[in-house]
Amino acid sequence: MYSTKYVKAKDLSIAASIVTDAEDGKFLAGGMTLIPTMKQRLASPDCLVDLAGCGLTGIEDEGATIRIGAMSRHVDVAESAVIQREIPAIAGLASQIGDRQVRNRGTIGGSLANNDPSACYPSALLGLGGTIHTQNRSIVAEDFLTGMFETDLDEEEIIIAISFPKPDKAAYVKFPNPASRYAMVGVFVAKFPDEVRVAVTGAGEDGVFRASNLEAALNENFNAEAIVDGSVSSDDLMSDIHASAEYRAHLIGEMTRRAVVACE
Repeated sequence: MYSTKYVKAKDLSIAASIVTDAEDGKFLAGGMTLIPTMKQRLASPDCLVDLAGCGLTGIEDEGATIRIGAMSRHVDVAESAVIQREIPAIAGLASQIGDRQVRNRGTIGGSLANNDPSACYPSALLGLGGTIHTQNRSIVAEDFLTGMFETDLDEEEIIIAISFPKPDKAAYVKFPNPASRYAMVGVFVAKFPDEVRVAVTGAGEDGVFRASNLEAALNENFNAEAIVDGSVSSDDLMSDIHASAEYRAHLIGEMTRRAVVACE
């Protein structure tokens, strides 16, 4: 690593102004991706602004939605009695992230701001039709997630909370890389009174996406048997040393079937 300025901010406006004034400032929201990236010299920010002291934790039941503070750790989400009761699929998703060390340091806001194409939380955000709240505005999932490692956040914007609508049923199932625990394919299925949403992570060349053909099948018949072999195309799917696009297409179908069964 190399020398960099570290600031532990206690106010959102101060944190935003420091990053804006820096030549290459970055917000630190857990550091589970940023710090390893810096160690590999793939990133070299001249200033890190830690958001841990800005009061962005907390989980609230707001009736139709659950609001999660951006600096809530994965372990906080996984162990929250409110989330386990109202949207257990999110608690289950959080419990599968990385290992115990990662879950005790990583945050939901940091994960969503990074929008790693193999991260778990983006599939929950898109699958549930959640909303990102910053100090300036609220951004719906489809507008927030703009591509691989890309979001609609402006440079000085800070995620302060995420709201998730409560579904009738939901489940997240992933096929993890055995070393990193990242999703080689992860599928979040959410059933609402008027629609079924299916979001896929770990497979798309542009990051997380909704599987419209699977949604159509499940809207017609919410049953695992509605997902037939070969219903998922390998077009626009990633192919790497871990899995071919064709294998990921197979996994998407299989993980969706398992998620539907888990909803029942």
